[in-house]
Amino acid sequence: MESNDLLLGQVVYSLAGRDKGKFMVVMEKIDSQYVHISDGDIRKVDKAKKKKVKHLRKTNHIISTINKKLETGQKINNAEIRKKLKELGYNTQNGKRED
Repeated sequence: MESNDLLLGQVVYSLAGRDKGKFMVVMEKIDSQYVHISDGDIRKVDKAKKKKVKHLRKTNHIISTINKKLETGQKINNAEIRKKLKELGYNTQNGKRED
C-alpha cells in the first residue's frame, strides 16, 4: 500500500510500533511511504505521528468533515477527532471496534 491509497481523514489501524492496535486518522500525506496520523488523544493534532504506510491498515471509513477541513487548510481540534472516531464505533484505547 502507498500513501496514494490513503485519503485525508481516513481511519487507519496501526499494525506496528508503540501505537500498535490503535485507530487513528490520516492528517497529512508526506510522500509515498509516510503519512502523519493522529487520534486526538495520545497523539494530538499538533504532534501528529509520522508513520510508514506499510505499518497501517486502512479502513473503509473516511471522516468527510475532517477530510474537507484538511483539504481547505482549516484548523482541526483533538476533540473533533475523538468525537468522530467514537461516533463510528472506534475505541482508540484498546483498538477494538464497538458495533
